[in-house]
Amino acid sequence: MEHTTLYFREGASDKVYQASIEPKDGGLVVNFAYGRRGATLQTGTKTQTPVTREEAKRIYDRLVGEKTAKGYTPGEDGTPYQHTDKAQANTGIQCQLLNAIDESQVDSLLNDPAWWMQEKLDGRRLLIEKRGPAVHGINRLGLAVAVPETIVTSANQCPLDLILDGEAVGSTLHVFDALLIGTDKLGDLGYGERYLRLLNLMASFQHRDLQLVHTQFTTTQKRTTLEELKAANAEGVVFKKTSAPYTPGRPASGGPHLKYKFCDTASFVVGKINARSSVGLLLFDGDKIKSAGNVTIPPNHAMPSAGQVVECRYLYAFRESGCIYQPVYLGSRDDIRAEECVTAQLKYKAEPATEAA
Repeated sequence: MEHTTLYFREGASDKVYQASIEPKDGGLVVNFAYGRRGATLQTGTKTQTPVTREEAKRIYDRLVGEKTAKGYTPGEDGTPYQHTDKAQANTGIQCQLLNAIDESQVDSLLNDPAWWMQEKLDGRRLLIEKRGPAVHGINRLGLAVAVPETIVTSANQCPLDLILDGEAVGSTLHVFDALLIGTDKLGDLGYGERYLRLLNLMASFQHRDLQLVHTQFTTTQKRTTLEELKAANAEGVVFKKTSAPYTPGRPASGGPHLKYKFCDTASFVVGKINARSSVGLLLFDGDKIKSAGNVTIPPNHAMPSAGQVVECRYLYAFRESGCIYQPVYLGSRDDIRAEECVTAQLKYKAEPATEAA
């Protein structure tokens, strides 16, 4: 079912508004919650009795539209967003997703000149498409989404049409790839050539809120930067094969672009809403649903609803119980489908070595 969380910050005002479409008695209802961020939210419904899917969607869209028109935004920092009447429409543009590697694979990639390395930013995946003065965002699901006005302003400093891929952190897009520059489609080119084209593009116009993600090319550069990022408690790094084209979707295994995370994160479906500001976490294991434990929701985050996808950082998972250890709530993820929340994401605590007989 659909759900959204919107925020409004102005002066001393810091408010949150949630809207959702939820099943009830064979139909659907549109519910809402609102209040000061971090406080207990007041709840209500826009449908006293269940309605059809079409009617629920109409009520939900009107409700969200009313709030965004009043200045509410999807950005938790209250950043003004430029909205689009095409929001949630399928753009037909899919981003390239990466498989993770463990530490045992890192050394060979550091030594191989055919693989370049970049920092993995801790934000939200976002592509931007600029056609003339019109700029819209594309999330990891390929859906059109709102874009911070700062990013729109920077993109419009470039006279060319663009499709750029990057990671949005606050009101800045950290750009690491280009799929279109002017009339040139770049997806079939190797990453090395795409990145050099991107370098030349970024040097040609002012773009305060489009920041190029720096790349390390040599073994020495990669090793030095890797240690610096670990010391700075960064999220991780990405290795990219220079000859690889841009391939939408995620490979079944491996792939020409790989991520190595210093800390472990995973996406979960919210199950039970517990007392004392915590929620139960669920994962899919084949056709079964398994508990992954609980996580406390910090006061500066809105309480997620049951069925919503959220992201958590954790130290490791226990293989017997499937629960994660030392979970930290990072926020909700409306760009990740529930079916992606699987037990295969988890990193388990190492098993003790068995003694030789």
